[in-house]
Amino acid sequence: MTNAPAAPPTGGRPLTAGIAMLATAVAVVSLLVGGLLTVVSPTGHVFGAWPSPESVSPGLIGAAMLGTAPGLFTVARARLWEEVRTLVYPLGIVLVGLFAVTLLNAGRLYIARGGSVVPVLFSLGWLFTLGLLCVAVLITLTWQHLTPADPPPSRTSPLPGWSKPPLAVLGSAWLGIGAGLLTRPGFWADFVPWTVNRVDAQALGVWALALGVGVLGALAEDDLDRTRPALLALPGTAIATAVVLAFRASSVNWSSGPALGLVCMLTGLFLAGASGLLLLGSVSEDRRAVAAAGAVRRGTPR
Repeated sequence: MTNAPAAPPTGGRPLTAGIAMLATAVAVVSLLVGGLLTVVSPTGHVFGAWPSPESVSPGLIGAAMLGTAPGLFTVARARLWEEVRTLVYPLGIVLVGLFAVTLLNAGRLYIARGGSVVPVLFSLGWLFTLGLLCVAVLITLTWQHLTPADPPPSRTSPLPGWSKPPLAVLGSAWLGIGAGLLTRPGFWADFVPWTVNRVDAQALGVWALALGVGVLGALAEDDLDRTRPALLALPGTAIATAVVLAFRASSVNWSSGPALGLVCMLTGLFLAGASGLLLLGSVSEDRRAVAAAGAVRRGTPR
């Protein structure tokens, strides 16, 4: 007899409309801005809110934005906060972190340094949009945590035991590198296998930090059902990043240790997301089979 997963639990903290609307808005912005940065990067042209020595860094920032959009679009379909927080907390880190990095390096933006019209207008839009989204995420997260909640639901689909050690290593690696790039960019920038400046290093550090928090958050959540949006974001981010690196391969020092480490970490992101989605799909199939069997038993005359 097969041990079928339990039905989706009740209880928990209801997802507020503010979080759903914010996630959708950020997803749309990520598709537009991230898509633009990702498309321009392979051409070798540097395009962004600040000057960069290589087109790799703005391309990777765009790839991360583009890759997380599918997961953000699914947030509005969730019922409970517990089902989306593994993606929304990293989203908050990205919005607040990028805005802080932008303000700390405001003198390096095109709007301060001058230049052609398009980069100046883009840097102005970048600063304005990030500021609005930063305020919005702080308000909506506060609103979400002040919403009355029932006792948290029980976990219905725990992570397999074999997946936990690799997830711990993967999350810790992204978290550590992100924290280093963000807090000590002058030192940690030397570990990036292409040329970066201070703003590039800190912006990439924000994204790496958010990825680490997301992976470790999924490990702490220990439930496939509660990590669905985050699982959708991981493979897309890994693939989009790999595409940018492939097109700008000549700018990357592939013989270095950091390059090998980056390849391993991106592979880990892809495998974590893809395997999680496969496991989640098998759980859903088991539930449908159990529901169908129950319907047949109820409809069978005694």
